[in-house]
This record gives sequence, C-alpha cells and structure tokens, in this order.
Amino acid sequence: MPPVSGQVLPGIEILLHEHLALIEGKRIGLITNPTGVTSDLTSTIDALYAIKSVKLVALFGPEHGVRGDVFAGEKIAHSADAKTGVPIYSLYGSTRQPTPEMLKDIDVLIYDIQDIGSRAYTYIYTMALSMQAAAKAGIPFIVLDRPNPLGGNLIEGPVLDEKFKSFIGLYPIPYIYGMTVGELAKYLNEEFKWGADLTVVPMRGWRREMLFSDTGLSWVPTSPHVPHAETAFFIAATGGIGELQTISEGVGYTMPFELIGQIWIEPEKLASALNELKLPGVRFRPLHFRPYYFGLKDQQLAGAQIHLTDARAFQPMLTQLWILATLIKLYPDHEIFGAARQQSFDRAMGTNQVRLKLAAGVTPDKIVAEWQNELEAFKMRRLKYLLYE
Repeated sequence: MPPVSGQVLPGIEILLHEHLALIEGKRIGLITNPTGVTSDLTSTIDALYAIKSVKLVALFGPEHGVRGDVFAGEKIAHSADAKTGVPIYSLYGSTRQPTPEMLKDIDVLIYDIQDIGSRAYTYIYTMALSMQAAAKAGIPFIVLDRPNPLGGNLIEGPVLDEKFKSFIGLYPIPYIYGMTVGELAKYLNEEFKWGADLTVVPMRGWRREMLFSDTGLSWVPTSPHVPHAETAFFIAATGGIGELQTISEGVGYTMPFELIGQIWIEPEKLASALNELKLPGVRFRPLHFRPYYFGLKDQQLAGAQIHLTDARAFQPMLTQLWILATLIKLYPDHEIFGAARQQSFDRAMGTNQVRLKLAAGVTPDKIVAEWQNELEAFKMRRLKYLLYE
C-alpha cells in the first residue's frame, strides 16, 4: 500500500522504495521485533522476505524476543521463525552480541526497532553491540530510523558514570538523550571510534518537535509494559523508581509506569504534596489500586496517578526526583532505597549520586542543576550527528 499522504515514513519504507540497491543481491541479517513495521503495519520481516532480489537468512531478537512476548529480563533461546522458517538468534540469552558464527553467512546486518528515548532500555545496546560485531566482521550495518516518541529536543538527567555501566546503561549519554536511534548510532560509532560501515536510512517527514502522536504512525508496543506511545514519558519518569521494587510504579496493573503506590501511602496526602510543587506539564490524582501480578500482587495499594497535561513541557527526570524526595519527606520511617535493589537503581540512574543526595536531603532542583554542564557538553557533541531539524 502507498504511504498515507503527509505522514512520517519510517526508514524501512525509504529503504524499500528508494535505497533497495543497498541490499539487492545480499544475504540479510535483521535485528528486529514487533515494532519493525511499515506505516501500513506490514512486518519488516515479511517485507524483506518477500523481496526476490534479497535473501533474508537470519533474524536476531533483543530483550522480549523477535515476537515481543517474553517478560522483561527473561533469557531467550535460539529458535526459528514460525512464518518464514528463518533462523532466529537470541541477543538476550547466552550472548548479547552476534557471534562470528552467527554472522558468517551474512552480507549486511540491518537494525529496525522502535526506541523509547530513555537510556535505561536495552534495545539501543543491542544495536550498539551488534554494530561493533558487524565492524569486526567487516559487514555493513544499516539502521532503519524511527521516531523518538519523546521528541528530538528533550535532554535530561545525569550522563552515565561508566563505573555504573550495565546493559541498561553502557555508554556516557544522558538518561534522556534527545536523538533518534539512527542519530544515536552515528554518535556512538564516531565518538567511540568503532569503525563500523554504518548507513542510516532516515525517515521522511519527521521533525524534532514531533511527538509520536504527530507522526501519523501507529504505535506498536515496544515491550509488554509500554503499550502506548505516551508510556514512553511515564517510563522516563518512574522506571528508575520501579527498579527499587519498594514502590509500585504500576507494572502489574492496567497502567504500567503511570502510578506510584504502596500499602502505606495516603493518596490524598501524596497527590496534594506533589501538586503543590507545580511541576511542569503534569498533575497527580489520588487513587487506590490492586496489582494483578508482579511483586505486590493482590495487595491493596494507594498513591497517585500521573496525568500529563503538557507533554512538551513535562520533565520526566525532574518529576522522578521530586516523587522520590516527596516520599522520603512524607514517609521517613519507610525505607524507599531498600538495600536489596540499590545497585539496580544506581545502574538505571547511571550514578549513585541521585540516591545518595536524595537520601541526604539535597533538593531535586540542586541535583538537576549539577548535571547541566555535562548536559550542555553532550548537546554540543551531538549536533553534528543530527539528521533532522
């Protein structure tokens, strides 16, 4: 089907209609998941498999798998695609990176996965490690670009301290980095001198001020708990809190990452305290809920629901810090930063300073102010890699 007039065209469509020469006559390896689709929701797997002049010889699946049906953190085994019979290699099991054996029959490796714009999400590291593997194997690496659902201008949070690197933060970029995956691929390849033969196939019609709702594209859940494009904002604001597992962020209920709750929280008191802060682009509503699964399953929780009033004004990381600071102030007898999960929280933040300073009573505004020099330096470095205005 022809693309809808005026809507954003993802990189896969530009490849198919304008740059097929990049892959004609080649054996293709494809890193993807359910988010790899054209604007009419045709799977990138199916679209490439149907082209007679190319041969799709391998699929590579990130966290949650090629079909997106695996819970966060669960290891995935190798398999075969039920529809095409193409072998599927897991990049979230015994290895996080394509091995030389996996790449030996591949002429070009393609990446097509929708991102959510936050550093603590594993797909961008699957992309990065795969790009490095392709460079070592002498194989061209193609990124089919897609929108950043947070837009292309929001940059916030600490730059990762490499002492805290993990698979939810491998490189020193901000928590919210304001780049598309194609732009980020260019940044990482050049800044870290990986030497990959990288081609980014850009989108058509995307502009930096666009949110996903502006693109005309349909949102495909990037993982089981990111059901809507707007969830990208919520996960940026509560995902780190969720790593602690002392507070519910709504995972296990019908509104993942949109809620803050515990059995001991007084909902009106918490929502009122958060609303008094007048944080940009957000309001908080008291609520009661009972998770259907996960850590606090079947417990009667109470807390606050996050309502976006202006997504472009919203500052997810500032909001996350104020939620934590408010909980610490209102409930000093409850250990928010439980010892069991401190390391996970620090890895998500990319530093231990967020936790230590909040625990010591430093205000979020002061913590955010301390990041600004690093953020300004990152903004300047990223300029030459930007593909869109």
